[in-house]
Amino acid sequence: MDIHLLLQQYQQQLIEDLRQCVNMDSPSRSKALGDRMADWFGKRFVELTGGQAERIANEQYGDQLRCVLGNGEKRVLVIGHYDTVWPEGEADRRPFAIKNGRAYGPGVYDMKAGVLQAFYALRALQELGQFPADKQVVLLLNSDEEIGSPTSRRLVEREAEGAVASFVLEPPTEPHGALKTWRKGSAHFQLRVHGVSSHAGVDHAKGVSAIEEMSRIIQYLHTFTDYEVGTTVNVGLVKGGIGSNVVADFAEAEVDVRVMTLEAARQMEQLFHSLQPSLPGTRLTVTGGMRRPPMERTDEIGRLFALAKSIAEQEIGIELEESGTGGVSDGNFAAACGVPTLDGLGAKGGYAHSPDEFIEIDQIPVRSALLARLIESC
Repeated sequence: MDIHLLLQQYQQQLIEDLRQCVNMDSPSRSKALGDRMADWFGKRFVELTGGQAERIANEQYGDQLRCVLGNGEKRVLVIGHYDTVWPEGEADRRPFAIKNGRAYGPGVYDMKAGVLQAFYALRALQELGQFPADKQVVLLLNSDEEIGSPTSRRLVEREAEGAVASFVLEPPTEPHGALKTWRKGSAHFQLRVHGVSSHAGVDHAKGVSAIEEMSRIIQYLHTFTDYEVGTTVNVGLVKGGIGSNVVADFAEAEVDVRVMTLEAARQMEQLFHSLQPSLPGTRLTVTGGMRRPPMERTDEIGRLFALAKSIAEQEIGIELEESGTGGVSDGNFAAACGVPTLDGLGAKGGYAHSPDEFIEIDQIPVRSALLARLIESC
């Protein structure tokens, strides 16, 4: 039987699974709810595939989940997360629902449907006797991706070492369901300026404004945005002073930086940590740095996408496009380890991180079949 047809037969069962997990809140910062979600996904993986599901203890957030199928010498890494941006109680406020061929609910698109598509892809390969004997699939489900993967990054990097490929279950680029072959890297910096306070009316000349110094730095930093090379600098939060009649002795700012290449990342880190104030009497401190390295489109990633495109067109009957984004994912970590990485293999839909998020139900077997055949063929 064609794997796409088999996955179509699984669809109603997958939707019932989707209903259950979407109706379970799993906010990133709740360990109790995260652990409950990890337990559900771990048990379901074992039930569907017969594989192993290991809980990796996490003191701060929900436990990480390492699901393994096969014992071949070639490791394929599949990366997902079970945490969502939604708070406790969101599932009660707007539970899973189906309307006009679309499924709705908190986390349905980002990314609980994508996780289940991976589970059923592996099940289908096994049922058809097509699970490759030379492969071991490691499927990581992280608990803190939506807050920057502070406790899961090392786990992703450890599993990426030596993998022949990694596939990321984040949603594709809409509206055409394109796979992501590159992502910008992201950095976050905190700037703090100390000046000298004084009465703005009586002793203005005795003060040195931290806000003025910060404004000069902000103007300078924004000159480094270069759309042609893909570097953006955004000072997104600024605070300072205590009142309009006081020369401010303190100001702070938070800065987001996005870059296309590791070289650009090194240059921006060097720039920020070499900043010096220009007003006498002020002092500047800079903290922060790169949070996620860029996922650069390498020749190996290009070849992996060519394989995906061929599978999509010749075996599933769809046209597949590639794209990139300024947004980041755990795929950034895997790609920076030198592993050919394709991102966007999750569910097709829209409105991530919005109450209107949805998935297209008829695309579930399509996306699942694509992932299955990539695992088999890479």
